[in-house]
Amino acid sequence: MISLTDIKKGLLVSLWFVFLTFPLMVIKINPIDKVILWRWSNMYWVAGGSFLCYLAMQIYKTRKLTRQEHIKQGLIKEKPKMQFKLLSDPKIYLPTLAVAGLFFLAFPLLFSTYQTNIMITALMYVVLGLGLNIVVGVAGLLDLGYVAFYAVGAYSYALLHLHFGLGFWEVLPIGGLLAASFGILLGFPVLRLRGDYLAIVTLGFGEIIRLILENWNEFSHGPSGISNIPRPGFFGIHLGLEQSITYLYYLMILMVIFTIFVVNRLQSSRIGRAWFALREDEIACQAMGIDKTKTKLTAFALGAFWAGMVGVIFAAKTTFVNPASFTFLESAIILCIVVLGGMGSIIGVIIAALILILLPEYLRAFSDYRMLVFGAVLVIMMVFRPQGIVANIRRTYTVQKND
Repeated sequence: MISLTDIKKGLLVSLWFVFLTFPLMVIKINPIDKVILWRWSNMYWVAGGSFLCYLAMQIYKTRKLTRQEHIKQGLIKEKPKMQFKLLSDPKIYLPTLAVAGLFFLAFPLLFSTYQTNIMITALMYVVLGLGLNIVVGVAGLLDLGYVAFYAVGAYSYALLHLHFGLGFWEVLPIGGLLAASFGILLGFPVLRLRGDYLAIVTLGFGEIIRLILENWNEFSHGPSGISNIPRPGFFGIHLGLEQSITYLYYLMILMVIFTIFVVNRLQSSRIGRAWFALREDEIACQAMGIDKTKTKLTAFALGAFWAGMVGVIFAAKTTFVNPASFTFLESAIILCIVVLGGMGSIIGVIIAALILILLPEYLRAFSDYRMLVFGAVLVIMMVFRPQGIVANIRRTYTVQKND
């Protein structure tokens, strides 16, 4: 039930939201007529909406706590969560995968080139999210400079084509390997660091890479960037703009499938179990005989490898790279994908990447309010599902005793 205290707090929350959104929602300046439009109705909508959302949140929390108490007392039985049903029942997830697969295969045929181009970007962030998920979600190493490996891959293609004339397919593995090498170089100095200290060092590493690319004109052409980067070819056949976008889309589909397969196998392997142990308790992990140095460096290298390959694809997609494309905001978006999707969850990261990249694009109809709606969705998600969209399912083992 809602108490008087909850109503008072709800009123304070609504006033706070009105204060925060007042310049954006209420005030509108017309520079042509030099007048200010006061949209007071928006203020009432914000106040009422935030007040009702707060009360709904309190009702949800109260019911959740009551249910947990009833489960502890044995009054009711705990039902299996919906996500476990979806992921464990072949009758549910196999048709879902089939429908999703057919939809993505037919996407360029059903939608315009512009929509296909947006979906390519979303698929690129799916791979980036799965790569960072190895470092942050599985190994528990907070990396805020992940965009640096993305930049290494993009500039690898741009520079190797500019100076040596190498093509896309030749540079794709080279870009991944160069980014993995940078991941190892980053990993060595931070072996003893954890938590916030590790985050600060990786953030500094990302900024160092960006500043080098921006100021070393003889090497990277500085802020002007490098243009005329060729798109990926298809056995020497010349492709038009629409054909190359469709080709790149299906290439990204294959890339996503390959990434999912490899990351899933890695998580189930011996090194994957070592990553999970490292995330849970580093001291206990080392006490069990796991090589902490090797485990951390492997996580950094493999995570950076996927970022490097996506960087090569990014350079081929845009045919132009410059340092402005690799700011800290990119690292923050990729980290949001991992956290929102669920730490260590492959399916969650895929869903979160599609939501975070596609949602701002399809909210353009809301004009000035789309980023406000985008932020509100993130806040609501973190309040109601702090473990992420799809929480990682821990494997359990049972031992049967033979009498």
